[in-house]
Amino acid sequence: GFKAYITSDVLVGAGLSSSAAFEAVIGTILSGLYNDMKISSVEIAIISQYAENVYFGKPCGLMAQMACSVGGFVFLDFQNIQNPSIQKIDFDLSKTGYALIITDTKGDHSDLTDDYVAVRTEMDEVAEYFGKKVLREVDENQFWDNLPDIKRKISDRAVLRAIHFFGDNYRAKAETEALKNNRFEDFLTLVNESGDSSMNYLQNLYSCRKPTEQGIPLAIMAGKRILKGNGAVRVHGGGFAGTVQAFVPNDLVNAYRSEMDRIFGQNSCYIMTIRPFGGIEIK
Repeated sequence: GFKAYITSDVLVGAGLSSSAAFEAVIGTILSGLYNDMKISSVEIAIISQYAENVYFGKPCGLMAQMACSVGGFVFLDFQNIQNPSIQKIDFDLSKTGYALIITDTKGDHSDLTDDYVAVRTEMDEVAEYFGKKVLREVDENQFWDNLPDIKRKISDRAVLRAIHFFGDNYRAKAETEALKNNRFEDFLTLVNESGDSSMNYLQNLYSCRKPTEQGIPLAIMAGKRILKGNGAVRVHGGGFAGTVQAFVPNDLVNAYRSEMDRIFGQNSCYIMTIRPFGGIEIK
């Protein structure tokens, strides 16, 4: 065994992958103490997801664990879940004239497991309609051809969430190409499009079980009012409660933070940097 002293600046239960960060730390410690740091970041991420799915009981995907374990700007493809494709992107956000700001709307993720489960369940039901395990195996044209029958046999919301899935798969690739080619304005356009799709189709901005608690839509509205068509603002993380992500022009940062702090309380905003490393040992 061992004793570990851990400190963290990651907000808990706010959509910033606090559980994945903790899992990556523990995996890295075990790799360092007992395995000469030979356990790959990918394997640590897969083990972390297993721990969260099986022992904590939250049916999360692998993206948060992989991002924490690998670090930096990365494009992830989970077609082979045991050996995901990882593409590092060499991009320096500080040279764009924008700041990445996360706003904590003071919502809590801890009791939203049913909402997360419903997203995956409904998408799996659409895939099962076509005899497939997951939506990425479904031909999108066949999906559109069969939409009326899917709507009747499953639900309207399942159809809309599948549409979000197909669209965001394209947008993720397009965002990667935009960053690789330093087309940051195109990247921001795609971020906004993805956020709008999350709002209208994925529907993960608030819980239907708590319809009066809508901190995320409120923060997005306030952010758009300040940005006036500049930058980007959207739900961050798994949604339903928690945080909002915004790319804010440097000359609007003070105004943005001031308004968000006024609405959600002092120190609600965090100016982020993109950590270039994942789980590492510092000697």
